[in-house]
Amino acid sequence: MGITREIGAKYTKEKGTTFTVWAPEAEKVSIVIEGKGNDIPLQREAFGYWTGLVEDARPGTRYLYKLNEDTERPDPASCYQPDTVHTASEVVDHEAFSWTDQNWKGLPLEQMIIYELHVGTFSEEGTFEGIINKLPELKDLGITAIEIMPIAQFPGSRNWGYDGVYPSAVQNSYGGPDGLKRLVDACHQAGIAVVLDVVYNHMGPEGNYLRDFGPYFTEKYNTPWGAALNFDDAHSDHVRNFFLQNAIMWLRDYHIDALRLDAVHAILDTGAKHFLKELQEHVTDIEEQTGKARALIAESDMNDVRLLTPAEKGGFGLAAQWMDDYHHAVHTLLTGEVEGYYMDYGKPELLVKSLKHAFIYNGTYSEFRKRTLGNDATDLPAKQFVICAQNHDQVGNRMLGERITQLVSFDKLKLAAGLILLAPFTPMLFMGEEYGEENPFLFFVSHTDKDLVEAVQKGRKEEFSAFAWEGEVPDPQSEDTFRKSKLQHSYKHNEKQNQLREFYKKLIQLRKTSPALQKLSKQNLEAYFNEDETVLHLIHFGGSPAIYSLFNFSDQVQEIDLDQSQGKNWEVVLHSAAQEWGGTGAETDLSQGKTIKLQPESLLILQSN
Repeated sequence: MGITREIGAKYTKEKGTTFTVWAPEAEKVSIVIEGKGNDIPLQREAFGYWTGLVEDARPGTRYLYKLNEDTERPDPASCYQPDTVHTASEVVDHEAFSWTDQNWKGLPLEQMIIYELHVGTFSEEGTFEGIINKLPELKDLGITAIEIMPIAQFPGSRNWGYDGVYPSAVQNSYGGPDGLKRLVDACHQAGIAVVLDVVYNHMGPEGNYLRDFGPYFTEKYNTPWGAALNFDDAHSDHVRNFFLQNAIMWLRDYHIDALRLDAVHAILDTGAKHFLKELQEHVTDIEEQTGKARALIAESDMNDVRLLTPAEKGGFGLAAQWMDDYHHAVHTLLTGEVEGYYMDYGKPELLVKSLKHAFIYNGTYSEFRKRTLGNDATDLPAKQFVICAQNHDQVGNRMLGERITQLVSFDKLKLAAGLILLAPFTPMLFMGEEYGEENPFLFFVSHTDKDLVEAVQKGRKEEFSAFAWEGEVPDPQSEDTFRKSKLQHSYKHNEKQNQLREFYKKLIQLRKTSPALQKLSKQNLEAYFNEDETVLHLIHFGGSPAIYSLFNFSDQVQEIDLDQSQGKNWEVVLHSAAQEWGGTGAETDLSQGKTIKLQPESLLILQSN
């Protein structure tokens, strides 16, 4: 491994606080303690690290670094920004929290049913405490892992999280460091794992003072956010260390179970050992030291198996990755949308290809990208691919932030549920999906820089030129845009929403208890459409009894012949057209032998007997 050095403010009861910062181009660095008259000079060490012990700096002490006598800046490795991204950092004692999760050993990937949420909009409170209050509802639904959108300190109190500028500082408006620890501890007590979304491919624009400290960025590459973070240029060892220490902190000090790595295709590194491979080595060490499962889950649009291939076979060895191909195949078949990047999808055979091989674009030509994309993932375990029918990007990057609830019929929402929870891959729901939340999830920010606000507003309008969406682009800076994105949790007094939630709950229960669905793999399934491409046949036969799911995508009754390769006698397990799930109540007659009638836009689940 490369350079490994702790950075930031490290407090111990015996000594006080040791401050360490990397500033290789500075002539002098000192600590400015709030309430103290004198600056405290730091000592320069090898590679441009500056360090010093301040015995009376305790938890709660606020401080800034002074560079070359004139520039005062917060700590790049700050663990807490109590006020703003522009003002003093605060010393945090990570040993002070009383954890109660000693018996928690983590959760294997194949047991994860992930629920992606945004702290600010998931609950009325918009805090970690607000999530804790709703854990019983998630537990009742059957969720086994929550995935929290980024919580690194950003400007103001409203943001998706991808404008964070202090990767190690827990957002103050959400509840800060102790609030996050209480949430993780409560999740583990409830048997729920915690996945945290982290951003190592760019920094937000407001409050980003890294350039004042050193060459954190390189001009070698151009990214959508400007100069790339420096993972392979001169001085890159120390930039890599900055982010490696961040990942270690989340896993060690906050007991986070897995990190979701944002857009890893934008972590640009041509060195002999890619940053992601080095990061995985550190995660493996932590697993061995703690005896608890830890995972890295990448977001990537490159369809490259190198991310998941074990290190001994030349890969990076990550646990899993998001798979956009499956989302796009499902979305286009359900909605009929084919604009923008959806032009590469919309054909039934592509959904079948994904079920059998994971990547659809696996060395094939993409019309949207105008180039060949991807490689073959057939031999990789299905659990390594995280799939969804909705997520923050696919909803929030629509101009009006419409959820699939606004785009398809109620019956098709049940099809979507089945396509995610009955697939062999690791399923992920987006907050509110389980009951058909009707509020949108819009893009929102709360910058304080007027010019930046105008640039964001302008860029948002230009972003949708490839799509045929109508209407006005909501103002990302408006507090109203944020408020409209909050969940209503209205299923308790809405019959249809409650029926949909109960349907999700039933599917999750089936996934957890059916022998055939507990041993999911791409090899132990059969998938195909009927001749007129209206009905998907999906059969899981890895355990007994086999599970046979029939998805009617059409708005007409379909007469189909049952597959008899895994049995000739089938019984109904679940029928989305039943009245208890908000359907018409039409019965399915299995007594006629091989041929049955499928209700419009319905899911019928059978098991062999």
